[in-house]
Amino acid sequence: MTTKTYSAFLTGALRSSVISPAILVLSMSMTIAATAVDDTVKERQQDMKEIAAAAKAIAGFFKNPETYSSDSFRQAATAIGVRADQRLIDHFATRTVAEGSKATEAIAAEPDRFAALARDLKSYADALASAADKNPGAMSDDMRMKPGEPMGGGPLGTRVRNEATLSSISAEHAFHLMLQTCSACHTGFRSD
Repeated sequence: MTTKTYSAFLTGALRSSVISPAILVLSMSMTIAATAVDDTVKERQQDMKEIAAAAKAIAGFFKNPETYSSDSFRQAATAIGVRADQRLIDHFATRTVAEGSKATEAIAAEPDRFAALARDLKSYADALASAADKNPGAMSDDMRMKPGEPMGGGPLGTRVRNEATLSSISAEHAFHLMLQTCSACHTGFRSD
């Protein structure tokens, strides 16, 4: 082997020994990133399922007040509350659109609106948990909507804007506002 050939061989071997580990590290990083995205999508989908199950439980109490249990009502409200606000925002902070997800780019385009809905969800869930604390026995008439009590909400997500107003409405009204918040979020930020 000539000196020139040997030198070319060493240069090629050196390149291979540098490039191969770099490709391996890049490949591993991409795999870890893809796994993290998949895990985030799975986690946020699981949270959404748990929110839906908790909302269904609360709806059941309003439909059949004789089944009301303040502990179960509070647990359902708390299950929603812990999955709302910053946790919900964080689930969509790094990547909104991903395989297997119905989230749209609108979340990235309107992060403040999405965050406001996530905070509202927490506020309504907290109001429901508070109502359970105030009504440890049977579901009281104070928890139920009153004739003429305005619904608020709607597809654009009109909301109760302050804690004083929120604490003065019935738990059933807060529940309807919470459901309207979910609908507003799905309408604005989810594809079907």
